[in-house]
Amino acid sequence: MPPLTHDPQDESSNIQDFLHDLPKVELHCHLLGTVQQSTLLEWARREKSQLSQADIEAFYVRGEKPVGVLRVLRALEQELLKTPADLYRLTIEYLQAAVSHRVRYAEFFWNPTGCARDAHIAYGPAVDAMSQAITDAQRQWGIEGRIIPSIDREASPDAALEMVGWMKAHRHDCVVGMGIDYNEVAHPPEWFEASYAQARQAGFKTTAHAGEFGTPWTHVQTAVEVLKVDRVDHGYTLIEHPELARRYAEQGLIFTVVPTNTYYLRTLPADRWALDHPIRQMPALGFRIHPNTDDPTLHQVNPTLTWWMMMRDFGFQLDDLRQFMLNGIDGAWVDASVQSQWRQSFSSYFDEHRPDVPIQKA
Repeated sequence: MPPLTHDPQDESSNIQDFLHDLPKVELHCHLLGTVQQSTLLEWARREKSQLSQADIEAFYVRGEKPVGVLRVLRALEQELLKTPADLYRLTIEYLQAAVSHRVRYAEFFWNPTGCARDAHIAYGPAVDAMSQAITDAQRQWGIEGRIIPSIDREASPDAALEMVGWMKAHRHDCVVGMGIDYNEVAHPPEWFEASYAQARQAGFKTTAHAGEFGTPWTHVQTAVEVLKVDRVDHGYTLIEHPELARRYAEQGLIFTVVPTNTYYLRTLPADRWALDHPIRQMPALGFRIHPNTDDPTLHQVNPTLTWWMMMRDFGFQLDDLRQFMLNGIDGAWVDASVQSQWRQSFSSYFDEHRPDVPIQKA
């Protein structure tokens, strides 16, 4: 995956500069996947971890066939996170990095179960720490942040119900909804139907990682029709069922996609991954997609590069990106009045600053 460059002799640099300055929302990012290498090294030394500097440096290398990042997230939960102050630091560092790429609003995932079980940081103090970071970031840089507590699907359905109980008992304005993540293989969405029902009844929005790891398209269908999610994260394998994809498109369902998704980079040939990646096919099938960073530091990506990859690697045009931008606004869990304001201001910026530079389809 070539790096993002800004060669003044390269006409595409005008587009990259435009994409950098474009106001953005981020709807699919894992807080632990934003950890900076320097922070991880510092915590490993603090905790006298068995992780060596070479081990940690390897976490931040994306080779031709990159491995997944789940082992890094588990290492954080099980060995390195120790206090609410650590969660404050992760949150403030992520939001500072995001706003440097003109992200105006960011919803990020966080797994309370592993945090409480392994790091021994209870839900209430954890949310308080992250919320303080959100408040401080908004005051300093103008970015808004929101937390999406997420079910650890590798834990039990009872643990998921317990997490929903924490959400109801410790309500906070910064917590806008619930998700589910970690390894989808052998952990199907229907196991967590009761948790989603309770979250909806309590007034929380919901989303779910589904169809991420090459799992059957029925996982996406279950997330939509059984869990009754408001949004889908990934959803790639639904391209195998175009009729269902069209139906969900007509319902206005938003799919948050990740150009740096590890599964497809690892399983598709290097010369074919961008040509055969489901993201390339999704808009033509009616999907309303919005590109996101997922685990930005571990994926060696940032919001600007995420949007540039949609053109450089997947062959979309600027007008396509304009629609993706609007999809993200429609998918954000904010008041309709805020969405309307963003649609107007973001669209005005896009139209006024749109570079008049052609780019060839990949």
